[in-house]
Amino acid sequence: DGHDRGAKTMALLLRDAGMEVIYTCIRNSIDAIVHTALQEDVQIIGLSTLSGAHFGWSQQLLERLREQGMEDVKVVVGGVIPEADIPMLKKLGVAAVFPGGTPFADVLAAIRAL
Repeated sequence: DGHDRGAKTMALLLRDAGMEVIYTCIRNSIDAIVHTALQEDVQIIGLSTLSGAHFGWSQQLLERLREQGMEDVKVVVGGVIPEADIPMLKKLGVAAVFPGGTPFADVLAAIRAL
């Protein structure tokens, strides 16, 4: 969505922790995200959302990844996500969820575990 400060901060922190990060900017379509993931041979896709659309975006992304035979790509979601929504996101297939305020050490540990 239109607020990208958290996504940019996370991208820089992950990069500084030694990970290769491809930041694709804001307001990308699911197809553009999957195309980039395919071209760059990514292992993890991170979605950032503040709009409350985390279910729809996650479901669409996971479906499109399956259609492309990319089931091995993990999806993580961060942003304004109510705690009550986390179990439902994980049931959809989201590998990890990081609500606003999640300590970076926790994010880093989860990403490394994936």
